[in-house]
Amino acid sequence: MARAHYGPSVQAVEGVEATMTQLYLGKVSIVLGGLRHMRAQSDEAEKAMATCWDYLNEHRKRTHYRQLRRGGYPLGSGGIESSNKFICHVRLKRSGAWWYEANSNHMLALRCAKYNGTLDQVFGRYQERMRETSE
Repeated sequence: MARAHYGPSVQAVEGVEATMTQLYLGKVSIVLGGLRHMRAQSDEAEKAMATCWDYLNEHRKRTHYRQLRRGGYPLGSGGIESSNKFICHVRLKRSGAWWYEANSNHMLALRCAKYNGTLDQVFGRYQERMRETSE
């Protein structure tokens, strides 16, 4: 959005840094207000500003970046995407492998439990259900 509005300039970089700081501090309303008051320099900039405003407004409850950082949570989706590839694709997309959907969902649940550290709990619930059905 800054590049569309200011072009490739120092002003664009400064605008992005100031906006990111405001978002990090939880001041989404200030960023949204600033976007509303900006005068677009072109149609492209106007469209980019509207898209940015819509996105931030729609996701404002998810922009608690400071709290997320302090809690040790990642701000991007890269870790989730990497975990998905590791947990799902490595096991289910092996050469020559094929799965029924129900079986693959059970396998994924077990792999997720293994990597979440909850496999013992999941297996304990399974054993309990097996005992109940055999009685």
